Amino acid sequence: MELTVLGCSGSFGSPAGGACSGYLVRAGGAAIWMDCGNGTFANLQRHIDPGELDAVVITHAHPDHCVDIYGLHVLYRYGLGLSGLPVYAPEGVEPRLAALVGEWGDAFAWAEVGDGDRVAVADAELRFARTDHPLPTVAVECAHGDRRLVYTADTGPGWSVEAFGAGADLVLSEASYLHDEIPAPIHLSARQAGEAARAAAARRLVITHLWPMIDPVASTDEASEAFGREVTLAAPHLRLRI
Repeated sequence: MELTVLGCSGSFGSPAGGACSGYLVRAGGAAIWMDCGNGTFANLQRHIDPGELDAVVITHAHPDHCVDIYGLHVLYRYGLGLSGLPVYAPEGVEPRLAALVGEWGDAFAWAEVGDGDRVAVADAELRFARTDHPLPTVAVECAHGDRRLVYTADTGPGWSVEAFGAGADLVLSEASYLHDEIPAPIHLSARQAGEAARAAAARRLVITHLWPMIDPVASTDEASEAFGREVTLAAPHLRLRI
């Protein structure tokens, strides 16, 4: 398995990182675009021909996680003439996005997923869990062979990666804030991200979705102290073997 960060800025694009949430996950022969935040479609094309995607996962309908699906739609429908790409998303995402596109045609095969659902995508097994976030939002576990990646998506502290069981090889966790200042309890602090990954006995932690006005060094230090060992800070085009 391999994770490529396409974007990692929380809520809006930062001057340093640019793109918002988006990740390319390769698991065996599977290629999955996980979240389509603004700016990630251009970055995706630097790592894969979009026509080779096996599926798209949208964790929720906040724009910083989904708006670049429109670019993929235009390419598939009018550029490549492709159809039937599976797009997995929780309740309400497809109709909310359709309000702008008008009519999807047959480019995508939308499938609603919720808490506890499982789907197979080529060589990958995906499992979903409802997080602590205002819109219906799903965290995602991607498994291939004996390897597991857990992506928290957006969540407050009322949900934990422990929902997927202990021992994930890599946890990709949102860490929007520093713990001394949490303006909205619908996101995690770096400390909470580290504590949750440690409680779930994760082997590795990568923090992402940092609020652009937060010091990334302070976030990394805070998460590392809570996790008990060094964590990795997500950055556009970072590639990690799992």
